[in-house]
Amino acid sequence: MGRITIEGKKIIFRRKDETMVIEPWGNNCIRVRSTRNSKVSDEKWTVLDPTEDNATIEGDESRATLKNGCISVSIWRGGGVTFYKNDKRILRSKYEGDYQTCYQHIEGDHYRIKVIFEPNEGEHFYGLGHEQEDFFDRKGTTSEIIHYNTKTSLPVYYSSLGYGFFWNNPAPGRCELTKNHTMFVADSAYQADYFVFAGETPAETMKVYCNLTGYPSKFPRWAAGFWQSKLRYESQDEILEVAREYKRRGIPIDAIVIDYFHWTEQGEWKFDPKYWPDPKAMVDELNEMGIKLIVSIWPTINPKSENYHQMSEANMLVRTENGQYGIFDFYGQQTFIDVMNPATREFVWNKIKQNYYSYGIKNFWLDEAEPEVHPQNPGHLKYYLGNGAQVAQLYPFYYVKTFYEGLKKEGEDEIILLVRACYPGSQRYGALCWNGDIHSSFHNLKMSIKNGLSMAMCGIPWWNSDIGGFFSGDIESDYFRELIVRWFQFGVFCPVMRLHGSRRRESTYKFRHPGIIEPSNGANELWSFGEKVYPILKSLIELRCRLRDYTCKYMDIASETGAPIMRPMFWDYYDDENTYTLEDQYMYGEDILFAPIYEQGCTERDVYLPKGEWIDVRTREVVTGGRTIRCHAEIDEFIAFVKAGSDVINCF
Repeated sequence: MGRITIEGKKIIFRRKDETMVIEPWGNNCIRVRSTRNSKVSDEKWTVLDPTEDNATIEGDESRATLKNGCISVSIWRGGGVTFYKNDKRILRSKYEGDYQTCYQHIEGDHYRIKVIFEPNEGEHFYGLGHEQEDFFDRKGTTSEIIHYNTKTSLPVYYSSLGYGFFWNNPAPGRCELTKNHTMFVADSAYQADYFVFAGETPAETMKVYCNLTGYPSKFPRWAAGFWQSKLRYESQDEILEVAREYKRRGIPIDAIVIDYFHWTEQGEWKFDPKYWPDPKAMVDELNEMGIKLIVSIWPTINPKSENYHQMSEANMLVRTENGQYGIFDFYGQQTFIDVMNPATREFVWNKIKQNYYSYGIKNFWLDEAEPEVHPQNPGHLKYYLGNGAQVAQLYPFYYVKTFYEGLKKEGEDEIILLVRACYPGSQRYGALCWNGDIHSSFHNLKMSIKNGLSMAMCGIPWWNSDIGGFFSGDIESDYFRELIVRWFQFGVFCPVMRLHGSRRRESTYKFRHPGIIEPSNGANELWSFGEKVYPILKSLIELRCRLRDYTCKYMDIASETGAPIMRPMFWDYYDDENTYTLEDQYMYGEDILFAPIYEQGCTERDVYLPKGEWIDVRTREVVTGGRTIRCHAEIDEFIAFVKAGSDVINCF
């Protein structure tokens, strides 16, 4: 048996091979740390300092209870912990042998650590980031905690019992939310470290989480419009031609994107003058048209780069524990800049400032943010903060931090950074996450709906997908033309509406610059998908622009409270048990209910309307809620309802 002591507002539990510290971390939040080492580490990783709390502790050496707002935890001398929300049990230790926290030695002071809890009957879980899996409710699933293209791991979930859980370990690992237990595993860590937090509503619970990891930054108003992108615009002339054509046609456009390989070499972060002879003139013309330019940045570098030797010798690059550089083979062996190193962040930002910001470019697409390594062996990599087996998950957090802090230093206030992976806390650095290079299919459209809702419940409200999917879209096929319309409809009701993809080259395709490295694929502009589709897509962009004030209103709310604009049905209707099983319809802000169509050839689907009066945006019919109804939408129609009495109905 162990021994419990109370030191101030901390409960300390000690026994053979384990020390545990339990303490409040701001109101309605409790932190638990446990280790086999001689000292408990105070490392916070990406967590912010705690705000004031009203916690109280009572107990003795055999049992103690910490109460902090609506949440409390009890520990007894056997080491078991039980958490309560408003005195109702929500989490209770499950043992393997004599321990709830299990340690398997790896090396030095690091262990493979797992924390296990008993399951709760009927509980639902939401969050854990996004991946290409066809579910929103994570109950009954196992998820690896590791980033890769199409998968962002955020080790945080929200429970239908009204609490949140954040596993504060940046090591790769695993989460199991199965019928027999709830379990988090860190493959190599100094200690177990997790937070349990709660509020009376999902919105209140999210505020506690944002107090823990940060609130989203200020959303730029222009970003609420339409973004044009494709793989890829090869030259300055081409991107200006496309922008001018959008303006000539009267299609609203707010941003246009220059994708990868516009540079001289990976790791040089500057335009190739052969194809981009006057970046400032390009930026100036786009600004005159009211179009923001967004430029892709990769964190890859190789010895051909003019910066490689200096950065390598100063340990500014991700190194290998055994062997030479080379962890990603793409036009030669590449390594990655080590953004966990403050010197790297300063060096790279100065290059970006010189070669992009000086031309007026203030918006960046941070690709390869996981980073993408092959094979996925984190323990082979050495970062500034430690071995990859212990810290690899932090990479996207420091990647956005590099650019956000650089832009803030230059006086920029509204910063948005399109990034392919996130970590808890990324939201406070302007991170706009997307779900990576997914295939152009209706199935991937369906999964994207659940991806966006999952990210919303992880405190990442700025999210989007490539409209139309990324891979294999055939713009001359009826299948893709139907898909692009349905995806555009979904895009209208996403936090950001961005068209992107690597389309198959059409039958009339002509290479613009024969011999160029990484030539463009097929067309991906609004007029590229056929005459029947074009007016439908144009009208959807026009609707998106009419919704700008509404979108920005809820993005401002997100910055103040953490509440996402793309929110699951239970967010606002948490007292309605039906809403916890709805995975393919959602609220866009408080007043718009959107039910996307995501199956080929489909024109009908069921929609659940919560209690109240709802207006069908297409027919203007008022429908009484509290029931499921059958709705119809031809290819040029979509299914959405507005709360009766809301002015946003005038946008439709």
